[in-house]
Amino acid sequence: MPLHRRMPKRGFHNPFGVSYSVVNLEELNVFPAGETVTPELLRAHGFVRRATDPIKVLGDGELTTKLAIHAHAFSASAKEKITKAGGTFEVVSAA
Repeated sequence: MPLHRRMPKRGFHNPFGVSYSVVNLEELNVFPAGETVTPELLRAHGFVRRATDPIKVLGDGELTTKLAIHAHAFSASAKEKITKAGGTFEVVSAA
């Protein structure tokens, strides 16, 4: 019998699950004020390793500059901190 059938399988593995590449707000302070941060710009600056993964912005840290951020998903704390800093956020489609 093959090895993969002999090994135990644990838990549930969702075949339709989405894995995001995460970017924290603190990392976005390197961009100048008024910049429009897009997924392509994040990939070009090396914030995201895998080019095929959608990007999710998390609210870890503080945002000190006013930015217009475009990403595939945002956490609730990230949305709050972006608007508090005077910036805007926009959810883009994955396709």
